[in-house]
Amino acid sequence: MAAALEISNLQAWYGESHILHNVNMTVQPGEVVTLLGRNGAGRTTTLRAIMGLTGARKGSIKVNGEEAIGLPTHRIAHLGIGYCPEERGIFSSLSTEENLMLPPHLNGADQGMSVAEIYAMFPNLEERKHSQGTRLSGGEQQMLAVARILRTGARLLLLDEISEGLAPVIVQGLARMITTLKSKGYTIVMVEQNFRFAAPLADRFYVMEHGQIVETFVASELSAKMPVLTELLGV
Repeated sequence: MAAALEISNLQAWYGESHILHNVNMTVQPGEVVTLLGRNGAGRTTTLRAIMGLTGARKGSIKVNGEEAIGLPTHRIAHLGIGYCPEERGIFSSLSTEENLMLPPHLNGADQGMSVAEIYAMFPNLEERKHSQGTRLSGGEQQMLAVARILRTGARLLLLDEISEGLAPVIVQGLARMITTLKSKGYTIVMVEQNFRFAAPLADRFYVMEHGQIVETFVASELSAKMPVLTELLGV
């Protein structure tokens, strides 16, 4: 079976700034992988480069064995990838349910979660389905941003700092969501600053510094890697 995501020698630029330097990363179907690193290390740029949202890119990005490096963003999404950026992108003029229904199903993808399934996973959203999108709390907006992707049929989820700035009870809910999605066979790549949130959820970890992968290890090696992580991240 092909890897859900296979990145080889990826380089990326914003204008003249060379941000990513030969990034190599593999994510197997059904895995939860966390990309760790300090701010400015290149983690968000890696997610944006996968989606074709940076400037120039070189190297290889294969999604389920299909080369995506030369594709425009809308075609990359149709390979079954859902990207949840840090800024969430909730439309203020639309209700919660209208925001949820906005993206189309991806061609060739499965039909995604039904609205009923999504409301079962996120009961807060059902309670607020008629509320204006930006009247939701930060945590509810984050849930809506993820739920909107699940409706499209995407099976590879790129989640950027979904726990940032949220109350602990909301963060716990997001952790349960990721555990549920993993049990349903979704593949998840998370960029996370909140190490305590990410650590129990991930199967594997990649650590970035200065636009490069400097460390990779599996969950069972986490305790042995803590001295290195403390040095690299200040955990």
